[in-house]
Amino acid sequence: MANLNISDEWWTAPADSENGNIIIVTGRRDMDNVIASHKFCFRVEITWTYSPDAHGMPSLAESKLMEQVTDALHDAFNADPVAILTGIYTGDGERTLSLYARSLHIFQRKINDILAPFPTLPLRFAAFEDPDWDEYREMRETEIPDE
Repeated sequence: MANLNISDEWWTAPADSENGNIIIVTGRRDMDNVIASHKFCFRVEITWTYSPDAHGMPSLAESKLMEQVTDALHDAFNADPVAILTGIYTGDGERTLSLYARSLHIFQRKINDILAPFPTLPLRFAAFEDPDWDEYREMRETEIPDE
């Protein structure tokens, strides 16, 4: 996997939820070589529900914990790429992390190890076959190009 060269460049852009709240979208750039490898065909969504403020965003304390968890996932999967964090959506009472995994079984074991040091978190998991990375491609449409 060392020759896969997984990008660690990110972008952030606002998007609108169905009820008009802002969703902050953060996505990983330059994943074409990873997509072409056909090694990561399962999309996993981890959704963290929180009590939103008037603008749909988490409290400062909750956002700090979310950042710690996100950093732990990012660091663990960069060191052992059984999954790749590709997108983060925050707003309207939810933070959803989108990852692409090689194996759901290995991902499950790894995520349990990563989350073990944290308190019990309000997380929901969903997994989908997405060999063409359709969700990633759709997310990329929200990116605002550099000028």
